[in-house]
Amino acid sequence: MAVALTAVAATTRSVLLRDVDHRVDRLLAQETGEFANFVRRGVDPRSGKRFTDPDPLLKLHLERQYADPDEELLGLVDRGAGRTPAKKEQSRAPDVDHPLARDPAGLRAVLGSPDATGTLDRPGGVIRWSKVEIGAGEGRPAAAFVVAFHPEREQAKAEGVFHMLLAISGVALLMTTGIGWAVAGRILRPVRLVRTTAAQLTEQDLTRRIPVQGRDDIAALAETFNGMLDRLERAFAAQREFVDDAGHELRTPITIVRGHLELMGDDPREREETVRIVMEELDRMSRIVEDLLLLAKAERPDFVAPEPVQLAELTADVFVKARALGERDWQLAEVADTEAGLDPQRITQAMVQLAQNAVQHTVPGQRIGIGSRLVRERIELYVADAGPGVTDQDAAVIFERFRRGTARRGSRGTGAGLGLAIVQAIAQGHGGHAELGRTEGGGATFTLVLDRTEPK
Repeated sequence: MAVALTAVAATTRSVLLRDVDHRVDRLLAQETGEFANFVRRGVDPRSGKRFTDPDPLLKLHLERQYADPDEELLGLVDRGAGRTPAKKEQSRAPDVDHPLARDPAGLRAVLGSPDATGTLDRPGGVIRWSKVEIGAGEGRPAAAFVVAFHPEREQAKAEGVFHMLLAISGVALLMTTGIGWAVAGRILRPVRLVRTTAAQLTEQDLTRRIPVQGRDDIAALAETFNGMLDRLERAFAAQREFVDDAGHELRTPITIVRGHLELMGDDPREREETVRIVMEELDRMSRIVEDLLLLAKAERPDFVAPEPVQLAELTADVFVKARALGERDWQLAEVADTEAGLDPQRITQAMVQLAQNAVQHTVPGQRIGIGSRLVRERIELYVADAGPGVTDQDAAVIFERFRRGTARRGSRGTGAGLGLAIVQAIAQGHGGHAELGRTEGGGATFTLVLDRTEPK
């Protein structure tokens, strides 16, 4: 703003000084033009004829003129080399401090100049002048009509306007700086609060939030930052819970293995039984670790690799694979005849996990249905069993990690409670979710609800 205000003031000064020059040029041209016209057409009132002597010509013309306050009108007659020209002036003295008429050196310089107009730089000030020469004739000396203008006063007015603009600009700049400082402080206060809050955040305390005021961009920034803190707090809480649960689940098989090894005797049959139990626990630990690694991969963007898949064919493949999980009344309930962009391996993994879960909570001969359908541009793949169903208490947490149902009849599962969490992660990787419903006639129905993305 300082640069802009200075540029405006400097431009105004330049324009005003240029206007002064133009007005002086017009005034000089006007005065010399009037005298030249008088020389061509004027007559001596005493003889009624054209002027033959420059003295009466200059005297008569000067008597008829009225000079401006900063202007001098002179008639100069050459009196020979080195001598001050004879001058004729108006009766009214010019209103200037250092008139050209009182400057012999200036008079000689103007009369002796070969130019018709020019600028005379004197100690007493600069003069803009213009002249009309009257040629010397037989028995008469050379003479000239001179118009001299003193531009100091007009230039001083332009300089005064320039300095006034600088003063006004300085005051405006100070006022604007103060207002801008105050406004910027109010605008940036939430930003400083964001920085302060971020500096105070620790892994142990993620509860601080930024107060949101207004509906501008700063408020949107504060809301975004608060949302980030919410996600960060949930992530840290989930991480702590995940580590605690994983430690608990792995601690149990480790304790069992250590206890059996410490109590193992020399009896070959006892040693064989101990080895069998230890191998089973090690296998369970291996499955827990594999499931944990799979859930960790679910956070990566390349967890699923969609490709064009015929949903009817995929459903039939899942049905064939699931039939080998146990002796149940397997039924292919329905299939959706459409093509969609899915990851067939991940979908098969999730559906087989649901089928395995249904086998664990049913008895031989009970019905398990597998199917797929298209509902309002969304794909649903489901596994419905005729088991005891899921209690409302279990249904609220059944898709969380390390959660196992507590009231399902006939359960013989020994998993770590990660199977349904993996199913949910696969569904979310496809932009959908897994949900639990009730089977008509009793039982539970687990469904993968996925967006019907166009195959690429």
